[in-house]
Amino acid sequence: MAYIKFKELTKYFGLKYEVSKENLPDYAKEYVDVSEKIIIAYKNNKDYAVFTDKKLILFDRDTLAIYYKKIHIIPYCSISTSAINFKPGKVELLFSLDSGYQMHLNFINMNHDKKENIKKAYKIIMNAKL
Repeated sequence: MAYIKFKELTKYFGLKYEVSKENLPDYAKEYVDVSEKIIIAYKNNKDYAVFTDKKLILFDRDTLAIYYKKIHIIPYCSISTSAINFKPGKVELLFSLDSGYQMHLNFINMNHDKKENIKKAYKIIMNAKL
């Protein structure tokens, strides 16, 4: 008998605001190596996503009951498949990782220029994969 185990890595990341490198919190900058270049960073009210030229760093913070911070570091070389979906006012990045985990990043309140920034970051991620 065979079992297929599926466990979702992140349920939902709804990222809304682009953040400049200078305005990133210090704890986010700690995970970026000096040899890496930050491509783009996004946040919502509590979470951050930092795209470098080598990896994706997700900061999942929860402050409801007990304060915790979960940090996901995903090297681009561990991405098996990916997709980018453009919808009105929204962009979705879908990744399947080598480990079998799925990741779904939503970028909301996106106009044409903001969508182009996500598209550029996506191209860099895919080129780093090759």
